[in-house]
Amino acid sequence: MSARRLGFLSFGHHQNTWGASARTAGDALIQGIEIAVGAEALGLDGAWSRVHHLQPQFSSPWSLLAAVAARTSRIEIGTAVIDMRYENPLLMAELAASADLISGSRLQLGLSRGSQEPALRGYERFGFRPAEGLTAGDMAREHTARFRAAIAGAPVAESDPAQTPRTVPLAIEPQSPTLRDRIWWGSATRQSARWAGEQDLHLLSSTLLSEDTGVPFSELQAEQIRTFRAARAEAGHPGSRRVAVVRSILPIVSQRDADLYGPAARSSQEHVGVLGGAVSRFGKSFIGEPDRIVDELQQDEAVMSSDTLLVTIPNVLGVDHNLELLENIRDHIAPAIGWTRTG
Repeated sequence: MSARRLGFLSFGHHQNTWGASARTAGDALIQGIEIAVGAEALGLDGAWSRVHHLQPQFSSPWSLLAAVAARTSRIEIGTAVIDMRYENPLLMAELAASADLISGSRLQLGLSRGSQEPALRGYERFGFRPAEGLTAGDMAREHTARFRAAIAGAPVAESDPAQTPRTVPLAIEPQSPTLRDRIWWGSATRQSARWAGEQDLHLLSSTLLSEDTGVPFSELQAEQIRTFRAARAEAGHPGSRRVAVVRSILPIVSQRDADLYGPAARSSQEHVGVLGGAVSRFGKSFIGEPDRIVDELQQDEAVMSSDTLLVTIPNVLGVDHNLELLENIRDHIAPAIGWTRTG
C-alpha cells in the first residue's frame, strides 16, 4: 500500500542559540501553530507533534492541539506520542474530547508506554507510581485502558445521593463520540505492534526500533507492520486500522539547501546502538536530490506498505523555512510514492 496521506511531525525544540528561530518555548508553540496553518494551505493531511516531558521541547499537548484546531479546518491534528506513564486518564479524557470537539473530529491521538528520557522515573514526580509487582509499562497500558473506556462513555463515578434524587452513573464530560476510533499506539517492537493489533488501535512507528535482528531498518519495520495486521486479523477485529511511519526527509533543491543539509547527507545512515538498555536500530535520514530520495523511498518496504507518512521537520529553523521544506516534499517527492492532494 502506498503512503496516501502526508503529514509533518514536530518535536517543538527550542534553544537560545545562534541561528535558531525558536529560541523559547513560546516561540516554538506559536510557530508550531503557524506551521500547521501553513501546512494545511499547502494541502498536507496532518500536523502532528511529539510529546516530551522535562525537556526543552513540546510537552503536555492539549493547549497546542486546541489552538491548532481553532486555526485550521481540514488538516488532521495528531500526537506522536503521548507518554501514558505521565497521564491522569480521566483528566486526559476530558481534555482530549474538548480538543476533538473544537477540531470537528480531526484529532488523531498517538499514545505509548513512553520512550527513554533524561529524567529518572519522571512520571513519579507527576504523581504516578506503578503498583507493586507492575512495571511502568504496565501502568501506561492500565492508564490507556482507563482513558479508552472513559472516551467511550463508560461511567467513571456515581452521583452523590445527597445532591440528586437517586444514584446514577456519571461519565466524563464532554464526550466526543468518534474519538475512540482515532487512537494510535506508538510501537518500537514487533511485540508491541502485536499488542496494538490485538487492542484494535492504529499503528504508529517512528525512526527508532528498540530491537534488532540484523536486517535493514525498513525490513524490520515492515515485519512489524505485518505483525500488527496479522494480530488484528487473528483477534477478529472488523474493518481495518491505519499505519503511519515517520521519516526524516530533506530534499536539496537549492544552494541554500545544499549548504544546510549537505554536511548531514554525507553521514546519514542507519545504525545500531544501545538505548535504554535495549539494542536498537536507528533509521537513516533521506537527504539529497529529490530523484534519489524518491528511489530510496520507493524501495522502503515499510513506507510503501503504510498509508500515512509523517515527515520530521527542523522546527527550530522557523515557519518560513519549514513550510518551504514541506512544499518541496509535496512537489518533488510525495506524488511519486502515491500521495495525491485532497484539500
